[in-house]
Formats: sequence, structure tokens, C-alpha cells
Amino acid sequence: MKRVIALAACSISAQITPEFFSSKVFPALESAQCRICHTRTGVASGTRLHFPESGASAARIQSFGLGLAALVDRGAPTNSLLLGKPTNRVKHIGGERIAPGSAEEKLLAEWAGFLATRPAPAAVSVARARQAQLVRRLTHSQYNNTIRDLLGDPSKPALRFPPEDFVDGFKNQSRSQSMPPLLIETYSAAAEKLALNAFRSDTGVLPCKATDAKCRDEFLRGFGLRAFRRPLTKAEFDRYAAAFAATGNFKDGARTVVEAMLQSPKFLFYSDTASQLSYFLWDTMPDQALLDAATKGELRTPEGRERAARRMLDDPRAAQALDEFFNQWLRFDRVLNASKERRRFPEFSPELAAAMVEETRLLLHHLVSTNANFLDFLTAEYGFINSDLAMLYGIPAPSTQFARVDFPDYARRAGFLGHASFLAAMAGPSETSPTSRGVFVREQLLCQHVPPPPPNVNTNLPEADEDKPSSRRQRLNAHVENAACSSCHKLMDPIGFGLESFDALGKWRLKETVAKSELPLETGGEIAGLPDSSFNGAVDIGRILARSAVCQECIVRQVFRYAHGRLENDSDETAIRELSTKFRASGFQFRELLVAVARGMDDNAGRRRP
Repeated sequence: MKRVIALAACSISAQITPEFFSSKVFPALESAQCRICHTRTGVASGTRLHFPESGASAARIQSFGLGLAALVDRGAPTNSLLLGKPTNRVKHIGGERIAPGSAEEKLLAEWAGFLATRPAPAAVSVARARQAQLVRRLTHSQYNNTIRDLLGDPSKPALRFPPEDFVDGFKNQSRSQSMPPLLIETYSAAAEKLALNAFRSDTGVLPCKATDAKCRDEFLRGFGLRAFRRPLTKAEFDRYAAAFAATGNFKDGARTVVEAMLQSPKFLFYSDTASQLSYFLWDTMPDQALLDAATKGELRTPEGRERAARRMLDDPRAAQALDEFFNQWLRFDRVLNASKERRRFPEFSPELAAAMVEETRLLLHHLVSTNANFLDFLTAEYGFINSDLAMLYGIPAPSTQFARVDFPDYARRAGFLGHASFLAAMAGPSETSPTSRGVFVREQLLCQHVPPPPPNVNTNLPEADEDKPSSRRQRLNAHVENAACSSCHKLMDPIGFGLESFDALGKWRLKETVAKSELPLETGGEIAGLPDSSFNGAVDIGRILARSAVCQECIVRQVFRYAHGRLENDSDETAIRELSTKFRASGFQFRELLVAVARGMDDNAGRRRP
């Protein structure tokens, strides 16, 4: 068979062109479902093979085909990874996707032979493509903080708004920020109530005591500047002045203006650089210093944005923005909203769930504030715990609540993967879920999207048999034995098996209780796709992730997505690599990563208004 393939690869005819790839080879790769893993966010994101986005043009697909030359052995095309991997002749995480000796393999062989005859591509300098800034809506958290800082109102009205969805890992992604009628009605009702409350007492909304035209104009310009995060245009000023005058009463006029501005798209949406920086680094509106910097043009240069970012990160408001990013990235909501079987876990309560989150939050803030290696959040052999967590972890309680405690060796836990905030969140009411824990690691810590199960596939595990009890790991083998499930579950479940020494609440255990039997745990495995990733338990998994370039770059990607409100695309990859290099050079200081992301925010954004 190798001789046949070799002949096919060497008999390159005039018909082999880039169009041959898009019409013949690419459809074969699509049918083999290579795209499932080989994307920027797939489980094979760490490889050199990334498929173009779905619906890409023929030219883009042909360019992708020519780029496969990196996987071709020019001296021996039939030995190329382009052929060996999908046929599983070379060990392939996804297993055999193309049958050896098939017509599809022949097409690949012809393409590999064609690429081997082409001149090696010259090194090119890829300039960073500027992305048109997206107009973004305030998240509920940003709305609450802005209302607090704009009106002095701490009531957090957005807590009563329709709930936000997590899209691409966060709540602030622009592609999910539509304005359904219910949300519009909610904004209107909130604006009316907030405006009334603003003038029931002296909240400082009015800048002067007089009730004359000078005071009115000062109010309009000052409040408009802060609410819209830029000066009012003449047309806007005239329109709001007319609305003010129409009421016939000074206070009613001011209240009407506040109510109207709080419903304006200029308040609810933003795209300017000052707002980008402020909502990224503070989770609230810009202060006067940042607005002044924007007016002076200082935010149009990377150096100016860096100066602003460093000042902002020294402000206490930076802590609330960090909290919001960590809350969303690490899905603290899942443990805060978790339910556990009362008979099995009587100690679980909302207060314990809050303590779990606080432990993780304090570790993260400690690493950021001390400029420590941020990857220690995966390996730290200490934690900030209270007496309830100490009891759960089976270690001595600290002398004060949420004090730093070194974990003794017998605790067998380190870093975030040993925190109950993760272990309890990624588990069911009574049982652990190796799959859920594995999916979390893949998607949140490696930025690899795991496809949902195929339709009409039964995802329920076989019930435990009291007569012949089997462990959760043994029952999950049903996923691997099912061809429709195996390719993905081989990527997720082994990671979760390594965490099985912690029960559904995050408590250490030596054995798994099934029916009335206690079964030994097997916590060994490897993280498919990462080199040198064999592990035995949670501590090993954390160390493997911390030293993995894929995990390190994933942290960069998560911050980038949160900062820009969108997934990265092909033209962002140069920027992602540059940010990763800076992050690594800083010794993985998270603050320096934030500064580097802020430096790269579009300097043209301030010239466009929503």
C-alpha cells in the first residue's frame, strides 16, 4: 500500500492546483470531522493545524491548503504528518479519521506530493490588523457600578434585570448583547425610578444651587459628559435643553434630562477608548482624569494608554474589575448556585459556598497584588481559608478567618484544582462528574472548545449494580466504547478521573462509595494533546497545566476576550503571540498582562461614537 501512495504522490499532474484542494481534499477533511478539534479553540489548538472559520471563502480555504506545507516532509511526502496523523499511522489524539488505503488518503497523498514540489514559503512579516471596534452594551455589573458613580446610588438596580447569558465564556461578548423588548422596558423603568431618587435628596447631581440658565447649562454639559463619557454635541445639547425647558420647573427639567439620558444608547453602549479602558480595568465609568486624557489625545498612543492603565490599576476600583473577570472566567456562579444532597452533604450551605469562592478570590488577588507568578494559582500549596473550609479539608483551622494556611502533605491539594469552589461546582448534587471537571479544564484553562454530544445520543451512565458494583470510571468507559462519543470523551474524562480523589463537595477521599461497597480510585492518566502530561492526581494536573504553553496562552486569550468583548480571530493571532511573549517575560505577572492588553486597545476607537 505504501508503494501505491508513493506513486500517487509522485505522479503529480497538471490538474493539481489550489482549486483541487478546495474542491476535493478539503471536503474529505471536513467529512473526517478534523475541524472538531483543529481550530483555535479546539482541543488540538496547540498544534500547527487550524481550520479556517466555518463558511470561509474559497480563497481562504485554498490559502489554508497551501499552508499545510508545514506538515509535509519535502524529501519523503508519504512520511508527512499530513498523512500519518489522520490515518493514525502516527499516534493521533483523535484516532483514525481517514482509513488507510482509502480514496480520501489518496487525495491527501496527491496534495502532499504537490506541496512538496512547491518552493518553501518565504518568511513574511505579518502586521497586526486593526479591528473595527465593536459597540458594546454595559453589562449588569457595569450598569450597577456606573449608576453608583454617576448618581451616588448604590441600589444595584440591574440585579432585577433579566439574567445575562454566558457566551464564549463571558457575559460581555458583543455578539450576545442584543436589546430584546423586555430589556428595553427594564431600562426604561429603572431610568424613571433612578431619576426620581436622584432628586429626592441632595445627591450632588446638580452642580449649583441657582435655578437659572447658567446653572442649567452647567448641569447639562457636566452630567452629559459623565453619562455619555464624552462632551455633548451641539445638537444633543439643544435637544436636552429643550426637554429641560418643556417641564416649566427646574428640578423637574433636570429629572427629565437624567431619565432621558439613562435610556439613551449613548449611555447604554460604548466604543470609545476611555470607556474601553475604564470598563476593562475598573468595571465602571471613566473618571475625570481619564476623560481629560482622552480629550488631550493621550489615549491615541500605546504609551498614553499604558500610563492610564498603570494609574488605574493603582486605584481601589481595579479590585472590583478583577473580581468580575475572575467571577466569570472561573464560573463562581456555579458553586454559589449549586445544590447538594442534604443527607449526603449536610454541611453544605450558602455560607459555605460563599467561603469556597472567597478562598479562590483571595488567592487570585494575592498573586496579582504581590506581582507573583500568576500560574501559582494552579500550584499554590497554601490557601486562604476559614474554619469551615478547614474542617472540609481536614486540616487545622487558622487563627483568624481567611488567613493564609500552608496545606500539609496529607491534604493532597494544591492550587485552584484543589479548591472546593471548583470541585463542588463541577459536580452533581451527590456524585462527582469527571466529564464536567474535564470540560472545564479544556475550555477555561486550555481554551479548547469541546463540542456538545451528538443529537439523540443517550448521555446517561449505566446505573450502579449493587451485586456487581463498578466505579464511576468503569461506567464512564461506555463513552469510550461508543464511537459517537469516544473522540471527545477521551479528551475530557481522563482529566476528571485524576480529580476523583475529591468528592462532590471537594472533600478528600481514599475510596469511592458505590451502593454499599467501597471501591479503589484510579487517578492516573494523561492530558491528551499536551506533551509530558502523565499524572497521578490533582496536584500533578495543576503542575502540568502551569508549565504548559497552551495553558499560559489560554490565560492571555481569556483576558483578551474579556477586554475586547469578542473571540479572537485570525488577524488577532499576532497580537495574542506578542501578549503571550510579554506575559512570559514578566514572569507571568497578571498586572503586566492587563497593561499589555490595555496598550493594544484601538487608538482610533475614540474617533467613532455609538
